[in-house]
Amino acid sequence: MMPIPSDYPKPTRSTAKDLALSQLKKWIIEGTLQPDEKLNDAALAAAIGVSRTPVREALQLLEAQGLVQMFPGKDTRVTTIDKDHISKLYAPLGVLHALAVETAAQRIEPEQIQQLRELNRLFTQSIKDKDLYQALEYDEEFHNLIMEIGDNPYIVSFCSSLQIHIRRFKYFFLKQPLGQTLAAAEEHEQIIQALEEHDSDAAARIVKQNLLRPLAEFEQIL
Repeated sequence: MMPIPSDYPKPTRSTAKDLALSQLKKWIIEGTLQPDEKLNDAALAAAIGVSRTPVREALQLLEAQGLVQMFPGKDTRVTTIDKDHISKLYAPLGVLHALAVETAAQRIEPEQIQQLRELNRLFTQSIKDKDLYQALEYDEEFHNLIMEIGDNPYIVSFCSSLQIHIRRFKYFFLKQPLGQTLAAAEEHEQIIQALEEHDSDAAARIVKQNLLRPLAEFEQIL
């Protein structure tokens, strides 16, 4: 029996397919639906509160994103987590974020600097509170804001695709526990300073260092 919770918040404005896609992706990333778990579209539809058709459509999209694998005439399963893929995910992510921050350094406004500082403050507090899941959320918000400032939708799209799988790795291995460190928060501040000084080279170098930090942590426990 799939461990599907019944007391999760549901968005009020969403198509049935979007709702199914959003919820299934969240369950897979956070590990509610475990790697290699067999998925029953009828049970998922009942749990989410939609018909089977949007669930099937969502599963097709999730297959394209590499989160599920469909075996026609047999079953559909959550993809397994391949530890060997971690470095393959982080390498392009670091390059793409470096490109984004180079552009952002030339465009950033003072109010955006303050937004980044506030996100880093919340990130740091979450680490001190040992709320590693919330720290992960703020870390992604921090880097996503930089990408928005960089204003390259192609970089945002590619990074979003990679981030889905990286987030899954982080949620899975945080249980060991693996988490963000205060050193990452210090790097965030260095990134902010480089952006404030419009120093593209320094910002790109520190962003890559910051994004590749979890890779070293993964290698220590895998």
